Amino acid sequence: MTTQNTADGYRNNRVGPVLRLSEITEGVIEAAREDNPGKTIRVDDKIAYVRIDTEGELVLRRATLERTLGRPFKMSELEVNLGSFAGRIETTDDHVRFYYEKML
Repeated sequence: MTTQNTADGYRNNRVGPVLRLSEITEGVIEAAREDNPGKTIRVDDKIAYVRIDTEGELVLRRATLERTLGRPFKMSELEVNLGSFAGRIETTDDHVRFYYEKML
């Protein structure tokens, strides 16, 4: 039974960042919820890191992060705290997008 559950974990379309626990973590969680309306954002707190994910596509906008953190924010700061991620990633100065091109 464990083998089946493990195999099912690899067959999903969940995407998003895995952040090292830092002062930006709560702001990123809040921004993920705000920037992805209508989606269920799952937060899995593993104490040393936090996995934030949703189905198919997750976007984080710099402007939203600045508002949730209450200070100026450069997207490179997110990259420094990014331990890993699920899906593919697209980054610009104004947003980061985690996505899958094809749905499983």
